[in-house]
Amino acid sequence: MSESAPTPSENGLPPEGTEPAPRTEGHDQPVPEAYAAFMREGWGDRELDLPRHPVAELAAQRRARLAETFRGERLVVPSGTFKVRSNDTDYRFRSDTAHTYLTGNQTSDAVLVVEGGESVLYARPRSSRQTDEFFRDRQYGELWAGRRPSLHEMSSSLGLEVRHLDELDERLTSSAKTRVLRGLDAGVDEAVAADEGRDQDLARVLSEMRLVKDAWELEQLREACEITTLGFTDSVREWDNVLKYGERWVEGTFFRRARAMGNDIGYDSIVGGGRHATTLHWIENSGPITPGELVLLDMGVEGRNLYTADVTRTLPVDGTFTPLQRDLYTLVLSAQTAGIEAVRPGAGFMAPHQAAMEVLAHGLEDLGLLPCSAQEALSPDSKVYARWTLHSTSHMLGMDVHDCAKSSREAYNDAELAAGMVLTVEPGLYFQEDDLLVPEELRGIGIRIEDDIVVTDDGWTNLSAGLPREVSAIEEWMGALRA
Repeated sequence: MSESAPTPSENGLPPEGTEPAPRTEGHDQPVPEAYAAFMREGWGDRELDLPRHPVAELAAQRRARLAETFRGERLVVPSGTFKVRSNDTDYRFRSDTAHTYLTGNQTSDAVLVVEGGESVLYARPRSSRQTDEFFRDRQYGELWAGRRPSLHEMSSSLGLEVRHLDELDERLTSSAKTRVLRGLDAGVDEAVAADEGRDQDLARVLSEMRLVKDAWELEQLREACEITTLGFTDSVREWDNVLKYGERWVEGTFFRRARAMGNDIGYDSIVGGGRHATTLHWIENSGPITPGELVLLDMGVEGRNLYTADVTRTLPVDGTFTPLQRDLYTLVLSAQTAGIEAVRPGAGFMAPHQAAMEVLAHGLEDLGLLPCSAQEALSPDSKVYARWTLHSTSHMLGMDVHDCAKSSREAYNDAELAAGMVLTVEPGLYFQEDDLLVPEELRGIGIRIEDDIVVTDDGWTNLSAGLPREVSAIEEWMGALRA
């Protein structure tokens, strides 16, 4: 079946008698046959006419590119399934990035199969009212977990042939040369013998396909950044409660905005007050926000189509930087500015990092902290400056906060930037509270500034420019919101 004329293989309901026993718990009430029979009666048909997904045509082009890369092979890309949080409760489901990139689908347990220029999505639709699942199953039952789309609804929305998941096993048992995106679906992993090299090559290609974003993707990222700006603004507007309840208040306030206007947060928010800012991935967010100190906020909204922002600002808790805080912040800002200015088509991916580290290393030399000159410290054989910078300045950004992570080094770290790529520029300085090689007044200070940068034909655009970066602009912004 061609991708231009998708039709469902069934009427949207699973075959009778094929559904497994519903997932229940020991404390659930028994279900007498009279009750079960009565529950199966008297339900209306609510088949929905879903609008065409905005990514449907783009996703079809992506699948065609993927099929062309692996001609004559079967490619299997699952969406994943639920993960246990505690006992009988699961985390909220989030579909696999590559699967959603290729289909637009965000339902659990689905599997995309691309073969011979055709694509079929094998999916688990809502259950028939002729079984107990719809009113008993805690994981898939409509009355427990909400309505799942029918096969027809999914097909018409995604522009893709959709068949019942029960047909997948038969498809996978044939002898076709098959590659699988592993680690997402235990059943699929078991059904197809692993070939580590070939499977890893599929994962690599799926990552590298996302390195350059199209116009629709850039708009998704721009929207995620705009909502993120609102989340930061919400947090500062509620500063009295931040001072009262600490880091958790910022985390909760930002999450509220992310859920209200997007899908979720793109990663666990980092709210580092005082010394916690020197822990790069401080996600416990259990500390106080103390006047006189700085607070590092690294937060990003994931939009409805799973594209995420990744923005960091370091703010003075009092609303005004002290002279020392101002000097250190200005040094990091100068490094970030140099890194952003290094972004352009044809520049190496590492160019922003090198430009930012040049500034920071000389700044550390001026502070008298380096055991050698800045130029010596910048040598690949030394890098002693990194004691206080710790991490790389950039990573790709998209549907994953660390996007395209399975790309080859040649296509990512060692490659040149191209128009349409999106990367973070986020240098930082971190002086640990027990670092005896720095003056006491520096200990426990962490500063990072991060923005989301699109490579354009002639340079760059800052998607997160809506949040102030300059010292005076931050102070004015905080003052206006707190007033």
